[in-house]
Amino acid sequence: MQDETSQTQEVKAKRTAKNSVFLDLFQDKKNLLKLYKALHPEDTEATEDTLDIVTIDNVLTDNLYNDLGIMVGNDKLLLLLEAQSSWTVNILIRILLYLAQSYHEYFERTSQSLYKSKKVKMPKPELYVIFTGIKGRKLDTISLSQEFFDGADIDLEIKAKVIYESDKDNIINEYIIFCKVFNEQIKKYGMTKQAVTETIRICKDRNILKQYLSSKEVEVITIMMSLFDDEQIMRTYAKDIARETLIEKATLMLKKGKINIDEVSEYFPELLESDIKEIETEIMQLM
Repeated sequence: MQDETSQTQEVKAKRTAKNSVFLDLFQDKKNLLKLYKALHPEDTEATEDTLDIVTIDNVLTDNLYNDLGIMVGNDKLLLLLEAQSSWTVNILIRILLYLAQSYHEYFERTSQSLYKSKKVKMPKPELYVIFTGIKGRKLDTISLSQEFFDGADIDLEIKAKVIYESDKDNIINEYIIFCKVFNEQIKKYGMTKQAVTETIRICKDRNILKQYLSSKEVEVITIMMSLFDDEQIMRTYAKDIARETLIEKATLMLKKGKINIDEVSEYFPELLESDIKEIETEIMQLM
C-alpha cells in the first residue's frame, strides 16, 4: 500500500511541454479569434484563417511564462504577455526582447535581408499586458521611458496597454477571473489537486471558460498541476498569494478603524510601499 507522500507525488503531473492554460486556451483558433475580437471589435473581416500563433521562444529563462504572439494577416503583430498577480514593470523589458526576437524570426521566415538596400516590410506591433491582480493605481498604458527613465526623451520606446479585470463579457476577462479564482483556491487548499479541481468546478458553475474547461478538463488539470512541479513558479505563486493575503488583512483593519494608513508598514512590514499606496487608494475611493 502506497504511503501518502507517494500518492501526493502521483497526482502531481510531470511537465512534458512548456505550456500553460493561457497558451493552451488560445491554441484553439475559435478562442484565438475571440481574443482578437475582444481587442479589435471593429475588425469585422477577421477570421480564424487570418490569425496565426507566433511561437515566442523564452529568451530570458527556461521557466514557463504566459506569452503569446499573434500574426494578423501580414501586417499586424500582437504580443500579449501575462503579468501574474505580482506586478512588475520589468515586463516592459520582456516585451522589448520578445519583440526583437519575433521580428528576427519574421524576417527569416519571409526571407528578408537586413543587409540589403531594399527596405524590409514588417508588421505593425501591438503590445499588451494582461494583469490578473488588483489594479489599484496602476496605469492603463505603461512605457519604457516613464518607468525606467523618468519620462526622458530616449532613443528607444516601448509602450504597452494593460488589461485588467472589468465588467466586459469577453474571453480575456474570463481568463483573468479564472486566474483569480485559482489564487483564491490556493489560499484555501494550498498547492494541491483540490485547488485545481475546485477552480475548474467554480468557473464552470459561473460560466467562466465553461466550454474550454468542460471539453479539456483532464488536460487543464495536468497543465495546472505541472505548475507545482516547477519550484521557481511555485515559490512565485506562494509569495504572490501571501502578499495578497496581507493586503486584504491590512485593508480590512483600515476599514474597521483598527489602524490608520501610517501604521500599515508597522503592522505589515512585508508590504512594499507600492502595496500601501494601492491600499490607500482603495480606502480613499470608499470614502
